[in-house]
Formats: sequence, C-alpha cells, structure tokens
Amino acid sequence: MAQFSLAQLFRILLTALLIGSFFPSQDGFTEEYAVPHSGSPYLSMDELGDDEILHLPTGLKVSFDQMQDAISSSRVIYIGETHDNTEAHRVQVEIIKDLTRRFPGKVSVGMEMLRRSAQPDLDRWNQNQLSSSEFKKLFTNNWGHGYALYQPIFELMQQNNIPLVGLKSSTETEDQFRKDESPNGNNFPEIDFDDRYHRPFSMSIFGGHQAMEKPYRMLLLWEESMALTVAEFLNNPDNANSKLVVLAGGFHVQYGFGIPKRAFRRVPHAYSIILPTVTQLPPELKDREMDVKHVSIPLYSGDYAWKLQYKVLPENKIKLGVLLENRQQDVRIKSVSENSNAERAGLNDGDILLAMDGTDLVDAEDLIDRLRGKKIGDRAELLVKRGLKEMTVEIEFLETKK
Repeated sequence: MAQFSLAQLFRILLTALLIGSFFPSQDGFTEEYAVPHSGSPYLSMDELGDDEILHLPTGLKVSFDQMQDAISSSRVIYIGETHDNTEAHRVQVEIIKDLTRRFPGKVSVGMEMLRRSAQPDLDRWNQNQLSSSEFKKLFTNNWGHGYALYQPIFELMQQNNIPLVGLKSSTETEDQFRKDESPNGNNFPEIDFDDRYHRPFSMSIFGGHQAMEKPYRMLLLWEESMALTVAEFLNNPDNANSKLVVLAGGFHVQYGFGIPKRAFRRVPHAYSIILPTVTQLPPELKDREMDVKHVSIPLYSGDYAWKLQYKVLPENKIKLGVLLENRQQDVRIKSVSENSNAERAGLNDGDILLAMDGTDLVDAEDLIDRLRGKKIGDRAELLVKRGLKEMTVEIEFLETKK
C-alpha cells in the first residue's frame, strides 16, 4: 500500500484553496443541493476583476471598508491563504492593519505556521526579548522555509505590539498521535471524525483511497489543535474584548468545516471567513496546478472572497556560487564553484558564514533571501569564520554564466 509523508500531504494542501476555481465539481452530493461556483452561489469568481471583493452569501461586491465594517463584530476573523502567494499575504497585512487601527491593543494574530509548543518563545518575541535571528530560527524550526513571505506580517505586528499565537499541534503530539489507536484520549484534542462534508471533500482532494486515511487523521489533528487554541483564546478572560485573526491555509478554513466549525463547537462565537482567491494561474506557474476532481458541497465557501493574482517571490538573480550546508548553529560552505562570485571574493570550502552586511545569518534560506534584495553590481560584506579566525570578506555581485 502506498505511503504518504507529511511533506506530500502539505504539498496537496498548499494548492487546495485554488482547486475549486480550477476544476469542475463531481457528484458527491446531488447538484440540486450543491452551491454553484465552488461555494459562490450568485457569481463565478471568474467574473470578478482583480482585487474585487465579493460577499459570497449575497453575491454583492463590497469595498474594503464595507467588508471591514461588517467583520468588525466578529471575535475571530479567518483569512485563508495559498502559502506561497505574496498577494494573499499582502491582503492579510491590509486586513490586520485596518483592524488594529479600529481596535488598538485589542487584536491578536494566530498562525498555522507556528506551533502551540512555541508559545513561550512567541511570548518572548511579543515582549521584544527575542532577537531577529532567534525568531527566524524559531519560524524555520516550526514551519520550514518561507520566512520572507511572512516578514511583512511580522514587521506590522512588531510595529503595533500585536501578540502572536502559535496554533498548530506540537511535533511530540503528532508523533504520539501516529502511534495511538484511540486518539480521543487526554493527550489529544477532542476530534470530530465524521463531518459529512469535510471527509468527502478532503478525501477527494487526497485521492479518495484507503492509503490516505492516516494523513486525513493527521489533518484532523492539526485542525482540532488549531481550533482548540482559538477556543482557549476566547475563553481567556484577558481576551474578553479582543479579536483573533487566524492565518491558515485556505483548505483549513474554506467552507467553515475545518478550523471555524471545530472552534465554534467548543465556544460558540461570531466569526468571519475571508478567502483570498485565485482563479487562473499565470503561464509560468502552471506546473503548480493540480488535476483534482472534488465533490459538490452545499455550503458557502466563506463570507468574503477577495480575488487576487497569483504571485510568488521573485527569482533570485544573484548567484553566490556555493553549495551550503545548514548546521545546528551556523551555515557552512561545502563547495565553491569555479569562476563564481564566491571564488572571486576568496571564499573557500569549509568557511562558516556568520553574517551579511552586519546582520547575523540564520540559515541558507536567510542568505538566499538577503541576496534577493541585491542586484548586479551591488556589493556586500560577509563575516566569515575560517578555522579559528573571523574575517570580513567583501564581495561584488557580477553576472555569472549559467
């Protein structure tokens, strides 16, 4: 029987929010009871212009301010995303910024990308007691690559003292869950395995075969853990007048049967679902499109759909010309390419890269993100450790042959 890793499951969920727009629905429930246009009953999202916002239950277009007025009565605002779409993160920033203006000191942000077990460190970050490098490492340990995608959100939060809440289950809980035959024990959140729409929708995206049962159960653990965290926030007397903005993959909030319903089951409350929505991939990103058939769902997909383009971080045109190795405390050069910028600057195999332009380097991805901000002809200073000696190496970024 085929086995599916969590990495494979993540790749499936990464594009799940897009699927409803790209592919026709198949019979799972009769079309008579299905909401057309993948949960938008009045208007296909193809009929919207970029950056237009649709109120899904009525099919009426609204302005940003009108949407913000309407969601202001909600205790929890769910904003879905396709994780690598920079446009989705742009609108998340806009929504959070406006809510903070309306409710200063009364907005917190919960993120799927950070785990519940990270909360003590997140509290330190909230109190400006965690350095930028330490926070980047924390993010990488919790989520992996992609810090640059969320950096504008983190900067906004720090500028406005917005508390950050980790939502996802710990790796220890996930490991124990894989081994436990009775997962509704005391060590796990209460899990609803039988939502009549969640299961067929999820299994149709996964492929619908028995090999996906264990990954589906893990998906439920993730969503119930995030819902539990939302409920704990709502039950905390310190948050009685506060709102929580939840940032999660669109799959986890679309149709409401993921995190929203599972949080509401624990603590009934007013909530809103905003779905940054893409209906067409640009030609250069067509390889991200998935050929998936999914069931018809008799539910609105959310409260608001905000139509966006699909944009990813720009390709890094600056090449250092090294093969890097992430180690526990540093970034090591495994090899230097001939005729590369690194070779011209005098970098050697085995050199440890400590900092760039005066800022500590967290890992190889951090270096790549910094290089993305450079252009041909720019220079940088690298702090390098060679043996026991630290030295500064100046490097000029010239165009290199492929």
